[in-house]
Parts: sequence; C-alpha cells; structure tokens
Amino acid sequence: MIFSRKAILAGAIALAGICSAAAQTRISREEYIERYKSIAVAQMERYGIPASITMAQGILESDSGNSRLSLESNNHFGIKCKKNWTGPRVYHDDDEKDECFRAYESVEASYHDHAVFLDTQPRYDSLFAYSSTDYKSWARGLKAAGYATAPDYAQRLIRIIEYYNLHLLDSPTDGERLYAASKGKTLEESSRSSSQSSLAIGGYLIDPDNYRVTINSHEGYNVYTTNGVHYVLAKEDDSYENIGSKFRLSAGNLRKFNDVKGRRTRPAHGEVVFIERKKKAWDGNARHHLCRQGETTASVAQSYGIRTRSLEKLNGLKSGAVLAAGQELRIK
Repeated sequence: MIFSRKAILAGAIALAGICSAAAQTRISREEYIERYKSIAVAQMERYGIPASITMAQGILESDSGNSRLSLESNNHFGIKCKKNWTGPRVYHDDDEKDECFRAYESVEASYHDHAVFLDTQPRYDSLFAYSSTDYKSWARGLKAAGYATAPDYAQRLIRIIEYYNLHLLDSPTDGERLYAASKGKTLEESSRSSSQSSLAIGGYLIDPDNYRVTINSHEGYNVYTTNGVHYVLAKEDDSYENIGSKFRLSAGNLRKFNDVKGRRTRPAHGEVVFIERKKKAWDGNARHHLCRQGETTASVAQSYGIRTRSLEKLNGLKSGAVLAAGQELRIK
C-alpha cells in the first residue's frame, strides 16, 4: 500500500501529539511527594513506619505513580496477592510471567494496605524495633527481610530520601514546614490545604506531636507515658471508638495496640489504653518482673508497655499461659 507524503506527515503529527500528551500527564517526583506526603505521615502516626520510607518506596515501586501497575490498579508498592488476599487483582510480568498483584479502589487504600502489610507480616516484625526517625535501618531492614530482590534496594531508598529531604517528614511539623516553604506558603496555609497534616477536633487544629512527645491533656484525657509509649486511662462507660475518635485512630487499631482480642468494645473504667504501638521489650534498667497472684501475660505486658506476644516469646510461653505467684518473667 502506498501512502502520500501528506498522510505520512499527518500521521507523524498525530503521533507527536500523543507522545506530547503522555509526557504532559507524567507525574514528577516532586509532584508525587506533594500529592501523597500527608497520607504517608498519617500512616506513620498510626503504625510507626517512617513517612520517608513510605514515600521513597512509593516513588521507587510505582515510578512516582507513572508505572502501568499503579495506573491500572492504584498499587503503588508492588504488593503481590499472597494467599490471604481476597480483594481485586491484576496480573503483570515481574520475577515470573503473569504474577498476581493486589488492586485497590484508590491510592489512599494502597498506602493503607502497605502499612497493614508491613505491620502484620511476621518477617517485618524486626523493623518496628527501629525508631520512626531511623530511615536507614528501616531501608536496610526491608531489604534484609526480602521486600525486593534488587541488591541495592536499601541504597536506592536512602538516596531518594536524602536527595528530597524526605527524612524531615518523619518529624511531621518540620516536614510540613519544609514543603510549605517550598511552595511559598506558611505552615498554617499548608495545614488548611492538607487535612492529614493537622487534625480538626472540636473546632480547632491539633498537631499529633502534642500528645506523642509531651505528657499533657487532650480532649479531657490526661496523656501518660511508660516505656516511651503514650496511653490514657479509660473513663466510665468509655469505648475504643470514642477514644479512637479523639486521637485519630480506629477502634480496631486501639484494640490491636492493647492486645484486645474478640469483639470487646469497652475498656474497664480506669483501664490503661495505649494510643501507640507498644514495644517488644522494656527500655528501663530492670530485666525481670516478679509475678503477683492473678497476673496474666496480658496484664504484665500492659503494665510495662510491651506487646503481649513479645513478652510470651521472651519467656517461651504459649498464648494465654497461666502465671504463678512468684514466677519470674523476662521483660527485656
């Protein structure tokens, strides 16, 4: 078939237009950071995963939201289906042909599932021993745990974090101030444009750091700390839903933070309710706890701000083990 020069030229112009349109719709790394940083900070506040790590992984795994996988399924972290995934799925060639990847209804859902994935997979448990400001240990730990096969995966994450100063997001107020300034805004203007960076409660704005860093009162609750973890005391007829609404946490997360099993919706009056994830061991000088009559692993763990399962593992105990008065338990 013979084409005229005019037809060829028209085709070339059309193709150039398509390429130009594609180039215009591509998201830059800076735009990606600005668009999703508040979600990464919110997940850090709930799960303790550095926002800088979340952002760097999103940039790397999704090509700043431009990859086929992220565009077709909102999967920004390359998370595969696994056996327990019952949601939507798509298939792409990765390490093998036609591998199953999770699909999400929104990018926000992908960010949330990324946090839940790291939080619930046993092979990532060791990461939560690191501070949410220790992005280098998190990067190396993700590689060591097998998140990605690339031999320089940790170095890639660290380079992205340091090039874009993403580590400042791990201290939310400083991070928001940095990015607000880069856009010619004040911190207050940035807060109004990003509802995730500050929380509107009772008609005023609070910074989550106000109760995570200092011991103070908030919305009628005194906020205390033990083992570096913050908690409140439940009021009469209080519920996990009510406490969670005050501290930007779901009732389900509060139950998890406090090792509450089943469908118990109300803590007892005066009961300790942690509003952060407890630690795996005691940070103080003591190494052992001497049990009193009636104590359980759950009550001991709660008194020290330690996860119940971590305490049981430290002592080689099965879940729900009966403790005897005078029994000595390791707490670190």
